[in-house]
Amino acid sequence: MDSAAADTGTTLPPLHRLPTTPAQPPHPTTLPDGTPAWLITRYHDVRQVLGDPRVTRADLHDVGTAGATADVAANPASLFNQDGPAHRRLRGTAQRAFTPRAIAGWQPWVAAAVQQSVDRLVAAGPTADLVPAFARPVPFAVTTRLMGLDGDGPDHLDEERLQRWTRALLAQGEDQGGEPAGGQDGGQQPGTDPDHDATLAEFGSFMGELVARRRREPGDDLVSRLVRAADQDGGVPEESLVFLVAGLTASGNESVAGALANALVYVLGERPEHWPRLADPDTAERTAERLLHYIPLGDDEATIRRTTAPVEVGDVTIPAGSVVAVSLGSANRDPAVYPEGLDADLGLPLPAPTLAFSSGPHYCIGAWRVRLEMRESLHRLATALPGLRLTTPVAELAWQLGGTTRSPARLPVDW
Repeated sequence: MDSAAADTGTTLPPLHRLPTTPAQPPHPTTLPDGTPAWLITRYHDVRQVLGDPRVTRADLHDVGTAGATADVAANPASLFNQDGPAHRRLRGTAQRAFTPRAIAGWQPWVAAAVQQSVDRLVAAGPTADLVPAFARPVPFAVTTRLMGLDGDGPDHLDEERLQRWTRALLAQGEDQGGEPAGGQDGGQQPGTDPDHDATLAEFGSFMGELVARRRREPGDDLVSRLVRAADQDGGVPEESLVFLVAGLTASGNESVAGALANALVYVLGERPEHWPRLADPDTAERTAERLLHYIPLGDDEATIRRTTAPVEVGDVTIPAGSVVAVSLGSANRDPAVYPEGLDADLGLPLPAPTLAFSSGPHYCIGAWRVRLEMRESLHRLATALPGLRLTTPVAELAWQLGGTTRSPARLPVDW
């Protein structure tokens, strides 16, 4: 079993079939742990709230209630948990490393990494489990190459260590979001690592030493770009820089692996007629966007914020100091914006920008990578194996829970 996730040992509904709270005006709700909150579900309301500086993550640390803890890690040095000038400074540093020219230069070898995984899969066929044979190797290869961790020496990172560190980091703190009346079934949580603190310390030490080495001996990898940008900008605390590098390494790997596996569940399990169409690159690109839009990474429905002043959303005024649960899943299925739904033609473009990567100041800085890997993976796998088929019914799949994701534990196929 994959070391980064726990097999629930039971069947659960696939993520694309989870019920979401219907899009409706803001209203009071209660988080699963009893924390009072306001639930935001409509597309335009969600975009407004995510872009409003009066609705923050940084102030969650001052709420004083267990239900309003920040996710990924409750560390104020995290880019995800900052707002205002500190967030703008750190995000600006990160964006300087993700220049259009840099991303364009990365695309050819990302495509090559995907093709290598496809070639290995085909050579080992005609049966496979797509989780260990494809969905995890692709993002691992991209992560280690992107961050400069694929060579020999002290910077080398193997898959087992990355998965162990990822699990520890992403389990450090999670949103308590979700519509309590919505009935989302998340299954069992991963077992607690008795060495959790030591694992986090090991990860932090590795990343701290990595940043220091890249400062002394820069390369052409993303870590070197981030260090150079931070040193040129000035004012970025070393802790924040190290945490940024750690977060991009861990969360990028797990997010892509989960998104890819869940996309394959849906297309192969429920839309097999669409699979051969993905050999067309334009169709693959539009399909990837639709799948990322409609299929969440995990069972949690909402991301948590807090208001620092009264905020009018629609015809409702949310008081200052309120906990706000923002449902990206509900917004992405708002029939006023997306009337066609998931089961429409997967080759159609979305009628409005997806909120799968959030919006506003906290828009996912790695969205380009997820889109690129999803598009290349679907396109190249369908091109090589147009007759690929799932050999276990979707309803019988077992699931594994990562720190912030849920994905199939196994995905048996043949061709």
